[in-house]
Amino acid sequence: MYLPFFGLNEKPFAITPDPRYLFLSERHSEALAHLLYGINEAGGFVQLTGEVGTGKTTTIRSLLAQTPKNAEVALILNPRISAPEFLLTICEELGVGVPDSAIGSVKELVDILNSYLLRAHSKGQRVVLVVDEAQNLAPDVLEQVRLLTNLETETQKLLQIILIGQPELRDILDRVDLRQLAQRVTGRYHLDPLSKDETASYVRHRLRVAGATNDIFTPAALREMYRLSGGVPRLINVLSDRALLGAYTQDRHNITPAIVRRAAVEVFDKPIAPGWIRWAIGGGGLLAVALTAWILWQWRSDASAGAPDTAAPVATAPMSPAATSAGTTPVASQATDARPSPVALATLLRDFATETDADNAFNKLFALWGAQYVVGTVDPCTQALQQGLSCLAQRGALAELAQFNRPAILTVSDAQGNEHQIVLAALAGDIASLSLGGRQRLININDLSRSWFGDYVLLWRSGGVEPVTLAAGSRGPAVQRLRASLQALGGQKPGANPGNLYDAELTRLVEAFQRERRLAVDGVASIATQVMVDSAQASQASGGDDTPTLVTTDPRE
Repeated sequence: MYLPFFGLNEKPFAITPDPRYLFLSERHSEALAHLLYGINEAGGFVQLTGEVGTGKTTTIRSLLAQTPKNAEVALILNPRISAPEFLLTICEELGVGVPDSAIGSVKELVDILNSYLLRAHSKGQRVVLVVDEAQNLAPDVLEQVRLLTNLETETQKLLQIILIGQPELRDILDRVDLRQLAQRVTGRYHLDPLSKDETASYVRHRLRVAGATNDIFTPAALREMYRLSGGVPRLINVLSDRALLGAYTQDRHNITPAIVRRAAVEVFDKPIAPGWIRWAIGGGGLLAVALTAWILWQWRSDASAGAPDTAAPVATAPMSPAATSAGTTPVASQATDARPSPVALATLLRDFATETDADNAFNKLFALWGAQYVVGTVDPCTQALQQGLSCLAQRGALAELAQFNRPAILTVSDAQGNEHQIVLAALAGDIASLSLGGRQRLININDLSRSWFGDYVLLWRSGGVEPVTLAAGSRGPAVQRLRASLQALGGQKPGANPGNLYDAELTRLVEAFQRERRLAVDGVASIATQVMVDSAQASQASGGDDTPTLVTTDPRE
């Protein structure tokens, strides 16, 4: 009804989950990266919790849209079922045929599932089980979920399980009788409601995806939206949709706080007062005192208006000739900050559009490492390998990049949907530094998160060896390098001839490192783990290390 009125192509605030509308707040970005890591790394459970309406299901939909080709996902949306029904549902989701005689038999269903998982493993396939609303799982089903993690080969688990649920899921897993399951949870994430700034960005983001070309909600209306919704995305959607309808019926193209409050009255079915009223009631006594003081001050000012001024002159700072001639009010001191201020990402993408292609980005990234990138020859990662470096290309979050502590190329989109490659050179608090136009350009991280959907490429020192995932039984120079690095990080003196076999000792070293860095503790040195090791070793080096780092105290200095 209101779409043409506001210039929208579709309803921007539908409550059904749509990955296109996923707004990656910092926590949502980390949650999605965590789930993707759960798909790419085998072993244990990954737990994601959040209050009703905080975006858990939408995050799952986005996860499914980004599932790697070598991964199969079984998604269970209704877990209020028995243990046999639970196993049968997994088989149905994976397309595994189950004879009638096996239906209802836990043992036969587990045997069928185990055979399928072994076949998938032999083909290099990953199988992931995602359980939504997991707080509704019955105790016997939770125990069956735990037993499924016993399906494994000698080197890795055959099934990765991701549990999604409301905060009660954490309480359930804290029970003594479920401690065996809780001990296998290798990663936990909790989705909080959006902040005030994120709420405003969320509303603008959804409107932009739906086709809006201007701001429909005033800044004051967005602040009121946060106050009334508490930053819960589902409530924001309901209130925003109702506010758009209300503004349409009043022939108003801009939504004000009053329109948002009227929408809240309809949604919550109760009177909604402006936010300042609570402050006024709570501070009524102070307000009365302040009002009395103001009246007395005014009365005294009026009484003395005609009296001669006998007060001593007030000393002032001398005015410069230029200030005097210009009639400028003198200022005793003025603190100035000559450092550059953050700029809108959209402005940078417009002003430097000619240097946001892949070749320009790789040229800048290579330069940060003191390496040379040649356009039109072999691919960038091959060029990197020839110079002792390796690429890590994946999807993640800024928190993950901060752990890697390496500059990276980010793929961002502008308002027209065009992709740009930019070099993230530094991170400090809520400020990011981009390498554009021959120097560093600052932007706010919230601004970046609205246009970046997690794709990045970084370089790291691999010693000129093609990086591969290392696990028990692996051999070669990469194993020797990994062992020496971990021994150095642990304060051990590397042996004269470090073994090239990935043995039990090296597995323990990797597990200790993973535990310290809060990674999934599986003893497998994935490429991401190897990058973390390289980063830790570079941070430990004292002087003379020319490895570029990402995290800094202030990118403006």
